[in-house]
Amino acid sequence: MSRSTALAASGGRRADRLARAAQRLLRLAGDARLALGLLLLAGAWNAVAATIPSGAWLLATPPYLVLLGLILCAGMASVAVRLPAAWQEWRRPAPIPEGTDVLAETIAFEGTPDEETRAALAATARRAGYRVTEHGSGNRWALAGTRRGWSRLVGQFSHLALVLMLLGAAGGHAFSSETTFSLLPGEQALLDAPRSSFTDAVRLDRFDAEFGADGRPLKLDATVTFLRGGEPAGTQLLQVNRPGEFGGYLLHGWTYGPAVRLRVVTLGGQPLLDAPVPLDAMINGRPSAFAELPTAGLTLGLTLVDADENQLAVTASDGNGVVDSIRLQPGDEQRIGPVIVRLTGFDAYLTFLSRRDPGMGILFGGAALLVGCLAVALWLPRRRMTLRVAEGGLLLTIRGERFDRPEGETSRLAGRFAGVVHGEAP
Repeated sequence: MSRSTALAASGGRRADRLARAAQRLLRLAGDARLALGLLLLAGAWNAVAATIPSGAWLLATPPYLVLLGLILCAGMASVAVRLPAAWQEWRRPAPIPEGTDVLAETIAFEGTPDEETRAALAATARRAGYRVTEHGSGNRWALAGTRRGWSRLVGQFSHLALVLMLLGAAGGHAFSSETTFSLLPGEQALLDAPRSSFTDAVRLDRFDAEFGADGRPLKLDATVTFLRGGEPAGTQLLQVNRPGEFGGYLLHGWTYGPAVRLRVVTLGGQPLLDAPVPLDAMINGRPSAFAELPTAGLTLGLTLVDADENQLAVTASDGNGVVDSIRLQPGDEQRIGPVIVRLTGFDAYLTFLSRRDPGMGILFGGAALLVGCLAVALWLPRRRMTLRVAEGGLLLTIRGERFDRPEGETSRLAGRFAGVVHGEAP
C-alpha cells in the first residue's frame, strides 16, 4: 500500500469516527427524556423567580440563558433525528414487525397471490387511504402501507413550536420594555422612556367610570389619542381587558384613583398652584399626595379623610416642621400659613401600563403551531398496515399510535381484502 493510499484510508477512518460520534451526540441531544428534564428545570427556575420578591433577575443570569440554549438545541435535535425517519416511513412504507401492540386478522387464502391479485390488493389499500409499496415476492411477498403518514411529520413540528415559544419568551424578556404613568384628562406622556427620536405618546381625553351599590366598578372607559411627532395619529377607547395598540405598544388602563383640583395663592393674590393633583399615594390606607410650593417654601400634604363627605385634609410644612393644617370640602377656601388654599373640586386620574414585547408574536405563533400540530397528531393519527403471506392465508396487521386502537378499521380492511382474493371486490 502506498503512503498516499494509507493516508487516505486513515483520513477516511477518522471521518467515519467523527460522523459516528456526531450521530451519537445528535441522538443524545434529541432524547425526549433529556428535553423533559430541561423543561422541568426551566419551569422550576421560573417558579422560583416568580415566588421570591424581586426574583426577575434570576431570568437574566448566564446559567438561565445557557439553559434556554440547551432547550433550543434539544428541540432542534429532536426534529433532526426523527424527521428523516418519519418522511421515509410516509413516502416509502416498510413492513411492520409483529408484536403485542399490533392488531392482526388472517384472510383465508391458498397459495400466493398472483400479479393481478397483488395489484388489486394494492388498489384496495389505496382506496382505503393508504400509501403502499410492495416488498419481496412469492412466499416472502408483503404489501406495506401508511395512512396519514403526514400526521407524524406534523407532530414532529410540535418540537419546533416549543422552540419558537422559547425564542419568543427569551426575546420578549431581553428586548421588552414596560413603563407606567398617571394622567389626568388633558395630560399626555410618552409610551416609553425618553430617548432620541422617540415621539410616540398618548393623551388622556376622557375617563368615564361607573360603580355599583357595592362599590365595584361597572365601567372604566378611557378615551385616548395617540400622538406621533406631536400630531394626533388616532383615537381609541380603552376598556377593561381591551387595551389600545399603537406603534408596537400595548396600552392598558391599569389603576385609577381620585384627584383634587386646587388653587393656591399667596396672601397678596399671586397664584402658586392652579391644577389637579392626583392622590396616587396611600398613607394609613387613605389616598394622599404632596404638592410642592417652592416659591413659598412650603409642602402641602393632601389626604382624602372622608370619601363620603368629600373631605380633604391639608397640612402645610416647611423646613422646621408642620406649620398648620385645615380641612376642606369642594368650594371651601381657607388660609393655611402664608397661603390661601381653595378646593375647587374632585377629579380622577388613570394610571396606564405601556408595554412593548417584540417576542409576543413569536410566542403566540409558536403556541398556535403547537396546538395545531397536537390537534392533527391526536385527531388524525397515523396508521401503518402490512399484508403478508402467512400460513393459512394472508395475514393483515395494523398498528396505530399508542393512544389509537383501530379495531374497526382492521375488520373493514380485512373484509375488503377478503373480497378481492375471493373475487368479490367491486
